[in-house]
Amino acid sequence: MLSIQEINIIKYKIKMLDIKDFKKKLDKKSRLMGIDPGKKRVGIAISDENKIVATPYKTLIKDDYSVFVEEIKKIICENNIEGVIIGNPVNMDGTSSKSSQSAKDMAINLSRNITEPIAMWDERLSSHGAFNLASNLDVNTSKKLKKLDQNAAAFILQGALDYLKK
Repeated sequence: MLSIQEINIIKYKIKMLDIKDFKKKLDKKSRLMGIDPGKKRVGIAISDENKIVATPYKTLIKDDYSVFVEEIKKIICENNIEGVIIGNPVNMDGTSSKSSQSAKDMAINLSRNITEPIAMWDERLSSHGAFNLASNLDVNTSKKLKKLDQNAAAFILQGALDYLKK
């Protein structure tokens, strides 16, 4: 019996994989991109080629979807990205949220425009965790908020990297 994800992959011809299958698609030395999806602001992080450390990269403003996709493609090309991790904002009890469906829609739409494999990663508390990490730095609140999305993307990507290294 096929899962909903497998049916969607077949139906929409998307390249979204579960994290175990995603891992099999990666070269030993390859960079990954982490995405913290939002309605308007999308945080981007990238990993080193050994997939050990996630680094905040930038925040994109998603006003025009075609411009957004071109920015993603440019980041992928410039940084030799071989896989994309998109944060999945599930509820604390593990059920899908409205934002979770939006993140899945982003993954489906992106998979139509890029060739790199995509996986979803549970991002519960990523923004909270990113803000708390920034709180340990001697930075004022407005600067923390300005970089919150890219820091959340790094938090999401780091969780996936840690899992992939197991």
